[in-house]
Amino acid sequence: MGEFDLIRRHFQRATASGAGVVLGIGDDCALLQPSAGHQLAVSCDMLVEGRHFFADVAPAALGHKALAVNLSDLAAMGARPLGFTLALALPQANDAWLAAFAQGLFTLADAHACPLVGGDTTRGPLNLCVTVFGEVRPGHALRRDAAQAGDDLYLSGRTGEARLALELMRGTDWAVAACGKDAPARHPELRERLERPTPRNALGTALAAVNGTHAAIDVSDGLAGDLGHVLQASGVGAEIELAALPVAPALRDLPGAQRLECLLAGGDDYELLFTAAPGARGAIAQASAASGTPVARIGRIVAAPGLRLLDASGQTVAFTARSFDHFA
Repeated sequence: MGEFDLIRRHFQRATASGAGVVLGIGDDCALLQPSAGHQLAVSCDMLVEGRHFFADVAPAALGHKALAVNLSDLAAMGARPLGFTLALALPQANDAWLAAFAQGLFTLADAHACPLVGGDTTRGPLNLCVTVFGEVRPGHALRRDAAQAGDDLYLSGRTGEARLALELMRGTDWAVAACGKDAPARHPELRERLERPTPRNALGTALAAVNGTHAAIDVSDGLAGDLGHVLQASGVGAEIELAALPVAPALRDLPGAQRLECLLAGGDDYELLFTAAPGARGAIAQASAASGTPVARIGRIVAAPGLRLLDASGQTVAFTARSFDHFA
């Protein structure tokens, strides 16, 4: 199977057009047309074997995640997906592997009306790079630099499960001791959260329409670290009420320090962290209900720089764990 046979067999589809796609796979460039009066939103993410995923990951799950992490970036900006490209390096052209990978990729793509419009394939170590395109109305993008002192701080879903899944798969002592060797069988949702994250696009587009929603970011490298990007860009600080953080059942058995590390520095959650004026609480609740996405108010934005973690009595809790950094 040659390169172009591979593309035609697994990635070129008769129904690859979308509302914003003028020309898809088959030419030197794809042509996209955003809706009138909209801006183009573009994001790119890479997944590298051994760095972002284990070699034995199910190919369908890998196809899902390769697109999900990019859709999550669009969600964080409040942008509607238009299409995506895929650059794929493969050690060999394994037909069964490619069929399963494409199935996972296109199931998620179809669910979000986000067609594959082009890309590249080559031989090499397994590496996946997706570039996703979306659209958003001018002035409605949820930027990192828009948080304001006095804003409420919200989190969609919950964090920490992907990190615990990773530590259990690695056989890390504290994770196995707290959860038991049978934890993967008792908590199958952990690996699902790591390998098949749910991009929060319905919530993101709903929030972009809420007057009073200000800043947002998707939680990919850990809640505390990603919040730090918002605080730095906006020139503000934040307080998180630890008792308000949603905690998954599997994390409740962890010692306090490890639970906090999973919740705040775990990464691979792909939840939305966002700020909004207190007057928008009712609209935020409606956006949560309409999108079918649970949302928790976990703290507030303050004028003084830095991040403070508060216990149930309002006392500051020390936290030194760092979020993920590829080059740290």
